[in-house]
Amino acid sequence: MSIFVDIYKKLANFELSVKFEAGNEVTALFGASGCGKSMTLRCIAGIMKPDRGRIVLNDKVLFDSEKKINLTPQKRNVGYLFQQYALFPNMTVKKNIECGLHEKNPEKVQEFIKAMHLEGMEDKYPNQLSGGQQQRTALARILVGDPDILMLDEPFSALDTHLKYQMEHEVRNVISKFGKPVLLVSHDSEEVYRLSDSISIMKDGRIEAFGDKRSIYLDPKTPNGAMLTGYRNISRARVIAPGRVYAEDWGAEVSVNGNTEGITHIAAKTESVSIGGEENLISCRVDEVICNAFSYGITIVPTCGSENVMFVVHTKNLDSQVVEGSEIQVSIPRNDIITLREN
Repeated sequence: MSIFVDIYKKLANFELSVKFEAGNEVTALFGASGCGKSMTLRCIAGIMKPDRGRIVLNDKVLFDSEKKINLTPQKRNVGYLFQQYALFPNMTVKKNIECGLHEKNPEKVQEFIKAMHLEGMEDKYPNQLSGGQQQRTALARILVGDPDILMLDEPFSALDTHLKYQMEHEVRNVISKFGKPVLLVSHDSEEVYRLSDSISIMKDGRIEAFGDKRSIYLDPKTPNGAMLTGYRNISRARVIAPGRVYAEDWGAEVSVNGNTEGITHIAAKTESVSIGGEENLISCRVDEVICNAFSYGITIVPTCGSENVMFVVHTKNLDSQVVEGSEIQVSIPRNDIITLREN
């Protein structure tokens, strides 16, 4: 089973233009708020109509602008978990789940009540449920109808922090047994990595990069992708020679690995920056020393770079000479620096 999406829609603030294909795996649409992730799901579900393009799910054409095909949401057999779950407030848990069926089947409803650990909640209304119980009810309503694809739109954004990990565990179990395409919309880097198999990095209505999650996190391709995948130290870069660039926001020349042709930025993760060292030294000033429960966090500003750039170094043992306002050098190994190209 697979889904193919190639659509365009002009919106008030930007143009949505996405093209991707996904199989029986979890594919994350990953990007900042407002980049078009949820709009893409709405187009697939039939809630929004693209201006042009094609959407095909398991050889079933859901939308084709040239052939004037635009199936109603009811005919698409798409399971869509909204951010706020969209439960019917005047219906009980049991009645909400029954809405996912085309015809009555009490045994199947009870099967999903048990599978989602909702025993004893059957006659309660949504406002009598916790956030986690509401989500399980919404998932049961979707899955009881045996959809051809499951789409999760920021599935944990409405939950309190203490519920998120519990529900993430349950959602992982659901999608591992689903055996069909799953699309996950999120802007949470750790959540995306734990739940997805492949990732589409999105920005301003377009897909910047696509690949399996490990390759995307190791090489996110663009500055936007680097920021989303946890690279906190990003600098504009000017190539001086093969393997050598000037990091404009760090105010230093650094050595990098790989092909430098056409690069516009470089980046490194927080854990790659250390005080002292011998490779890729950058002169800095200590801005603040923060005492955590079991470690110290040190924010450092490059002396000759941008004042808006800060490195963060974590250490268990604090050197007595590292105080606010002191001049120090930090190093970033060339193996830990990635090269990026602005699309």
